[in-house]
Amino acid sequence: MIRLAVFAPIAAVALTVGLAGSAVAQQPAPAVKVAHKTVKIGDLDIFYREAGPKDAPAILLLHGFPTSSQMFRNLLPALGDKYRVIAPDYPGYGHSSMPSRDKFKYTFDNLADVIDQFTEKVELKKFALYVQDYGAPVGYRIAVKHPDRITAIVVQNGNAYEEGLDNEFWKPIKAYWREPTNKDKRNALRDALTYETTKWQYTHGVKNPELVSPDGAAHDQFLLDRKGNDEIQLDLFLSYGSNPPLYPKWQEYFRKHQPPVLIAWGKNDQIFPAAGAEPYKRDLKTLEFHLLDAGHFALETNGSEIAELMRNFLGKHVNKK
Repeated sequence: MIRLAVFAPIAAVALTVGLAGSAVAQQPAPAVKVAHKTVKIGDLDIFYREAGPKDAPAILLLHGFPTSSQMFRNLLPALGDKYRVIAPDYPGYGHSSMPSRDKFKYTFDNLADVIDQFTEKVELKKFALYVQDYGAPVGYRIAVKHPDRITAIVVQNGNAYEEGLDNEFWKPIKAYWREPTNKDKRNALRDALTYETTKWQYTHGVKNPELVSPDGAAHDQFLLDRKGNDEIQLDLFLSYGSNPPLYPKWQEYFRKHQPPVLIAWGKNDQIFPAAGAEPYKRDLKTLEFHLLDAGHFALETNGSEIAELMRNFLGKHVNKK
């Protein structure tokens, strides 16, 4: 009886601890919080979204057209438990400054320069890149300039090869590149700035459009419709012509530095079709290749899948560095 009297309190404590531990284990992980910040780059206010610990491996998310960092609104919390995830808005996009065209020249060289300065301002010394659409020419310029800073690249419908521009979508844009002073060629591209086209970018090639929230397109169009932004976008359509001549340099970067690359590409995209994804296989040795049943904005329908692919890929190639 004495033994029972002695050990009963110990057993009770052990049971209590065990139940408490079990209860804690079953609780969901705390939600990742996303901060919304602004930094000064020269005279520009550059808005960005950030999640995750400051000392975690970093990922720089670079958006496309006609969107902004809002395209990563769900990816940030999905990765922010293990990574420092940062998504800036370019000048003229999202909540960043939109200086007039006489005060800021809207070219991809200048966008890349601003984002390069941004990475230094927020102390990104080494980071993985996520590039989509316009994010590819911005990100690859930075990668070529600072190859030692890039730990990996995630490519989601971001082009670096001529094969990716050999389709009907690009014909009127290429016509504008050939005659940049032709107002008719410039004006012919204005349909790309309409709400109907923005919605099309979100829903085309999507198996079930009902799963695509209309909020993304509405948010993008609200900012796209700001006075003077149409001319900014037409300037960047023209400047996109500066990218193909740089493709050989970007491909040389791939061959020389061999960054680990994850392709997570919406195969139904008519702007950047899967033909643009295939050539990455020529130049990269550490390549994980996935064609997803998705459209241009694959994160809208396949966000959880892409997040899981990234966690697995970065876990193998970035976390151990």
